[in-house]
Amino acid sequence: MDASEFEFSDVTEGDQNMGASEVDLDLPLLDHSAIVIATDNFSIKNKIGEGGFGPVYKGRLVSGQEIAVKRLSRSSGQGMTEFKNEVKLIAKLQHRNLVKLIGCCIQEQDRMLVYEYMTNLSLDRWIFDDTKSKLLDWSKRFNIISGIARGLLYLHQDSRLRIIHRDLKASNVLLDNKLNPKISDFGIARIFGGDQTEGNTKRVVGTYGYMAPEYAADGLFSMKSDVFSFGILLLEIISGKRSRGFYLGNDSPNLVTHAWSLWKEGRPLEMVDSNIEESCNLSEVLRCIHVSLLCVQQYPEDRPVMPSVVLMLGSDGELAEPKEPGFYVKNDSATTSISGRTEIVTNEITITLLEAR
Repeated sequence: MDASEFEFSDVTEGDQNMGASEVDLDLPLLDHSAIVIATDNFSIKNKIGEGGFGPVYKGRLVSGQEIAVKRLSRSSGQGMTEFKNEVKLIAKLQHRNLVKLIGCCIQEQDRMLVYEYMTNLSLDRWIFDDTKSKLLDWSKRFNIISGIARGLLYLHQDSRLRIIHRDLKASNVLLDNKLNPKISDFGIARIFGGDQTEGNTKRVVGTYGYMAPEYAADGLFSMKSDVFSFGILLLEIISGKRSRGFYLGNDSPNLVTHAWSLWKEGRPLEMVDSNIEESCNLSEVLRCIHVSLLCVQQYPEDRPVMPSVVLMLGSDGELAEPKEPGFYVKNDSATTSISGRTEIVTNEITITLLEAR
């Protein structure tokens, strides 16, 4: 079965004027006025983020429940498709490591998704912040790593639907009041059916620095492209460094090449965030670095599947030797990357390419 059979159609003029009664939803429709009151009329002081398709606000319902409201930007040309996609997907998913969608609201041109509020916001606000990163010792980071892995395993194998997230990154992992991770933002996720293992698209969506090379270059995506993104995220959690915009001389233009170089030289622990040096369990850290390099190998067939990743993270068995990763830059400056040249992107946004490169 072709993957396109599972992709929601593009937005039409009729979609733009669609009322709530015309949308096939499996979760509660919330009253617009209640959300306006909860967010103090979308006050700027309640704005907690800006997603690829609109701002996110904190709010409190009359019942006292705290919520996060993702308000679709009216200027977004793709927003309605992503809105419908996220509603239909996440309404059917239940897992402790996936963010819970409480309901949605459709009021003329105003469309909103209402989630449980995550007290500690997104992971990127912790691991890339000089102050907050000091509060994440190794045990907390390992718990976050394990939780993300379990959530991704559920999406790929244990849920009723086989879901490819396609945009796993630090800003799409939310943390609750106990710093437990929850994967969020399913706007560009795709459903696989039956025995389908990979798909192809001309509409490449995702975030540079996390996208697997075969997906960014040719539009080929699979569970292994999510595994690649997980490997990048794992390196970021361990090092406290962003995968993109990373410079350490010409031999290490990004975090992956830096990690790979240290691994080959037998010095992998040198990439560990200085904030966790005293708290880290050396064997666990080394195993996580090893697993991350297995996940970011250049060819999808070499990468492990998520059941194996979860098993490797939780055991002390022998692991295979990782092969050269994607985005690896050789000493002679020959580059294996998504476009045949080194890409450095400093702002983190979800991108859409209408044609695969």
